[in-house]
Amino acid sequence: MPVLHVCPLSRLKETVAAIGPSHVVSLLTMGMAIERPASIAPDRHLVINVSDILEPMKGHVLAGPEHIEQLLAFIRAWDRKSPLLFHCWAGISRSTAAAYIAACALAPDRDETELALALREAAPSATPNVRFVALADDLLGRQGRMADAIRAIGRGAEAMEGTPFMLQINRG
Repeated sequence: MPVLHVCPLSRLKETVAAIGPSHVVSLLTMGMAIERPASIAPDRHLVINVSDILEPMKGHVLAGPEHIEQLLAFIRAWDRKSPLLFHCWAGISRSTAAAYIAACALAPDRDETELALALREAAPSATPNVRFVALADDLLGRQGRMADAIRAIGRGAEAMEGTPFMLQINRG
């Protein structure tokens, strides 16, 4: 069964060792260096350099449709034989948004609210970046339901850093 995992940057090495993902998505601020895990082939590591912001801000990169299109193409190319791991600095906003986007893209028959609630249950601190989600919502033709579902679960529990978690794509 295809499984998505999320962790903060500080726990990337240990999470890769524990779950053995075939693909990794790094969502980090422009200029932040990331060392690709040794077990991940270069073509199976996507780095998207965007800031965790909702509006334009001087000196930062605001996520745009091109970033989400790149993410969706990578997700769709994943063979689903081994886990897919998402991480950002804290494992709370960008990476949880990307995991939710992946779940919606790979399970188009699943209800957006059901997936958002599964995300909240798996990660109490998750506060998915609503800009990422709204852009994906538009690209996936979900008519605002993804963004509405994320807004409905609200801000996650206060945390400096998220705890690694798993999100199943399919029910079960």
